[in-house]
Amino acid sequence: MCTAATYETEDFYFGRTLDYECSFGEEVVVTPRRFPYSFRNGRKLDEHYAMIGMAHVEEGCPLYYEAVNEKGLGMAGLNFVGNAFYGEQVRGRDNVAFFEFIPWILGQCASLEEARDLLRRIHLTGEAFSSRLPVAQLHWMISGREGSIVVESMKDGLHIHDNPVGVMTNNPPFPLQMFQLNNYMGLSVDEPGNHFSPGLPLRTYSRGMGALGLPGDLSSQSRFVRAAFTRMNAVSGKSERESVSQFFHILGTVDNPRGCCRVWRDRSEGAAGEFSGQRAGGEGLRTYGTDTGQERGSQAGYEITVYTCCCNVDKGIYYYTTYDNHQITGVHMHREDLEGKELGRYSLILEEQIRMQN
Repeated sequence: MCTAATYETEDFYFGRTLDYECSFGEEVVVTPRRFPYSFRNGRKLDEHYAMIGMAHVEEGCPLYYEAVNEKGLGMAGLNFVGNAFYGEQVRGRDNVAFFEFIPWILGQCASLEEARDLLRRIHLTGEAFSSRLPVAQLHWMISGREGSIVVESMKDGLHIHDNPVGVMTNNPPFPLQMFQLNNYMGLSVDEPGNHFSPGLPLRTYSRGMGALGLPGDLSSQSRFVRAAFTRMNAVSGKSERESVSQFFHILGTVDNPRGCCRVWRDRSEGAAGEFSGQRAGGEGLRTYGTDTGQERGSQAGYEITVYTCCCNVDKGIYYYTTYDNHQITGVHMHREDLEGKELGRYSLILEEQIRMQN
């Protein structure tokens, strides 16, 4: 699935990993201030804050996975399967389809406090963008220099949680994620002492034993603990290069290598069929491992970290890496015509960039 995080040095950074077994043809998209937004509730935003992020553009509309706006607010949607619930439209509320939620907030809010105000009137609905695109069960993290919140639309209503760790993954609901951190309060970046028994001559035999017990698997709960521990103890210089590099290292702790998380099995492998959750389908998808000249079953069917991004929220710079390209690539929002109406679209650089020294 996915992990989102924040980081702060001289500037404020916001980003995420997207873990999945396929790509929806995403690209870095800059939405200028006068791009015409028409929402399913009938409201139009002909002028709004500019934003940059990763999106799939469908019928000329950017469907953002995550984005940051020109005022310093970031927002990301991550899978929340089995817990997310969207209702039908209701009178007296701002009915917003789940796929419109990011531009609805980032287009109108300059701060986390303004986002909180807008959320008091919102009602998320489950309309699909089109028959080609399934309804995604999501929850969201909204972050700025003031802090972070998590927004979860569930059967018992819309929940807004303060997020003091600046990290979000997937299930379970966020309060349970936070509660589980109690199990790891003994972790430390320092060398541990012998608290087992004074009668035993116990000693450390390796560096890093203060964090012994930090979970290393790819489940959402374990990724939450690992990313929170890393993010809250991370130390770096304050320059842009040092800060961006450190952010990618933080999210690198939850990277999903191909082969470690199978989500479906090809019938050619002799299996009974698909398993381990729903397999994505539909036109326009690129299933990783099927276009490399190898047998379909050799690489397809595994969840991987499709991309990792880091946004300098203060400067409007969007950095990313992809599974097959670890070179950091950047797109600067303020080098676009933000007074225009046309989207700025940048296809991802997918092939690995290797620099030889001899």
